[in-house]
Amino acid sequence: MTRPDRVSRALSPLLLAMALTACAPARQAIPLAAQVEVPDAWRDGTAARSAIQLRWWQGFADPQLNRLIETALASNTDILTAMSRIDEAREQVRLARSSLLPRVDAVIGGQRVRDLGTTGIQHTTAFQPELQVSYEVDVWGRLGKLREAAELGYQASEADHDAVRLAVVSTLARAYISLLSLDYQLQVTRQTAESRQEALRIAGDRASLGYTSQLELTQAQSEYEAAAQLIPELEQAIRQQENAIRLLTGTLPGAVTRGSHFDTIALPAVPAALPSELLRRRPDIRQAELLLAASDLSLDAERDRFLPQVQLSANIGQLFVNALDYDPERVWGLGGSVLAPLFNGRRLEAGVAIATAQRDQAAYRYRASALNAFSEVESALSGIQQFAAQAERVEARREILARSLEIARDRYRGGYSSYLEELDAQRNLFNTELAVIQIEENRIGNLINLYQALGGGWQADAIHASEEHPAPLTHIKRDH
Repeated sequence: MTRPDRVSRALSPLLLAMALTACAPARQAIPLAAQVEVPDAWRDGTAARSAIQLRWWQGFADPQLNRLIETALASNTDILTAMSRIDEAREQVRLARSSLLPRVDAVIGGQRVRDLGTTGIQHTTAFQPELQVSYEVDVWGRLGKLREAAELGYQASEADHDAVRLAVVSTLARAYISLLSLDYQLQVTRQTAESRQEALRIAGDRASLGYTSQLELTQAQSEYEAAAQLIPELEQAIRQQENAIRLLTGTLPGAVTRGSHFDTIALPAVPAALPSELLRRRPDIRQAELLLAASDLSLDAERDRFLPQVQLSANIGQLFVNALDYDPERVWGLGGSVLAPLFNGRRLEAGVAIATAQRDQAAYRYRASALNAFSEVESALSGIQQFAAQAERVEARREILARSLEIARDRYRGGYSSYLEELDAQRNLFNTELAVIQIEENRIGNLINLYQALGGGWQADAIHASEEHPAPLTHIKRDH
């Protein structure tokens, strides 16, 4: 064989691989509409650096809230389900890794044949135990890409678990704050009902003596009933809120022990500036990024199916045949094959198209997660200022109405006005007191929303951590 012939034979597999690769559809880049542009600062122009704090709920300094959250982290069914998804993803990684290893099978074959031979009817029995070894050589890295994609999927399941934990903790914290708010509203309502009951008694005595009209008496009765009506309504709301909290903690319905009083809740200070870099640590964004990277690798693995697959095989065993009086003969075999796709009804092309569509879907989900995160943080940061201003205004209105009630009461007792003026002042003050509690609840809830939007809390004493070690969005720009 001449040297050119040997060279051409040596190059023929390479030429075949190049030809098959040319048949593969072109790798499409991630759509431009899926790209994410991270803002340098929030709308208020802040651009400081802070580090994440995972146990952010401890900033409220409520030991009972801490106990409830610890119970939820251990027993909440959503969290436990997310943990089982981690176990499933871990086994998927083991399954993908096993494809890189040889496969060994024990095979036992048997055969009983009745046939017509030269000497008449013959019966032959054959029995062959053997070991078979098969191995796919990962020449083009397809199996390695599938293994890496499975590992990224495992990491994404861990991020999903963190996202579920964050959602459960945030929901539980808001539910607990709402429970304390309802307790406070019930306390104010009972005090108001007691005050109006006393006013009703006085109005009844004055009406019986002819000092006031029946109209004023019925108005006093109406105002008392209005306050008394809210008491069972609030008691039922408290009971439902307790059951909701118990459900979040993974326990049966029942009473919930309180820690702080609503008006003594410690509110952690919010730094004057928070970086958009914190959003990179949100578990849902991390999950979306990992799933995008995994789908990108799966796309490459689908394109590698156009390349030849190299299979190696071996077997060794013994053959028992009755014609040999079952004196076994050792049998063995070695082999190899190259499977090159030539015609498959465009199944491979469809597989690449499906993988491309799935990769694009992952990219759009990543962009949606990022945009949603920016929106949530912007809204929460804006809410801090807006709720503070609203709380200041409603508190000022409560003080004004308290003075108005004193003036109306003095005028009524001095005979300068009717009892209706005092009732009107009582009604306005009561409604405003409830509004103060509800606005404060919304204010604390907005702070919890900020914690959740940032994926946790912040630590001012570690202000340069994310600046020195930023987490770039590497996977979204992975193109070939």
